[in-house]
Amino acid sequence: MENDLSNYRQSYEKGALILTDTPENPIELFRTWFNDVDTHFPQDETNAMTLSTIGLDGYPKSRVVLLKKFTYEGFIFYTNYQSEKGLAIHNNPNVCLSFFWPGAERQIIIKGKAEKIAKNLSDGYFESRPRGSQLGAIVSNQSRVVESREVLDNKLKALELEYDGKTIERPDYWGGYIVKPVSIEFWQGRPNRLHDRIVYTLDLDLNWIKNRLCP
Repeated sequence: MENDLSNYRQSYEKGALILTDTPENPIELFRTWFNDVDTHFPQDETNAMTLSTIGLDGYPKSRVVLLKKFTYEGFIFYTNYQSEKGLAIHNNPNVCLSFFWPGAERQIIIKGKAEKIAKNLSDGYFESRPRGSQLGAIVSNQSRVVESREVLDNKLKALELEYDGKTIERPDYWGGYIVKPVSIEFWQGRPNRLHDRIVYTLDLDLNWIKNRLCP
């Protein structure tokens, strides 16, 4: 079977990214782009991002996770620490995050190091989650083989009865990571595939250096 996709074409013409117009700190530009997409292109699920890790088998693996907070220090998401990605991060904390917002014809690529956030911060976020999501974190042995969907559904029903009227505590194996960036690249689609690419790189003195890249 062969699918020829060579005729797929789209001209990107919705914006431009000029180096002299960019702020000195990339988090400020990230905030501007994020808020712009969130306001004008909400269908893109603005906080959905691809997380890439190097697995224990030596292969890179990417999956979509949800950004839950960002600060000048970094980007925070939550997961099971014993999952495939959690074990990969424990073994090699160098990760990549990428956002693609097709409505705005933009993407952002972030390289950095992931580390666990403080337990009390994970507790606070866990408490804010719907009860179904709290129980789901306990039900799922994330990334492990399971016999059937029914096994998960039955386990959830049992836990709903067990925790009826009770506070659900965050399990120790579940919590947040913060990705502290060392480089952030902003990509704005342009006509003729001559896209704008501005990359910020953190130097040894913790200053951000920015440059334009060829598309």
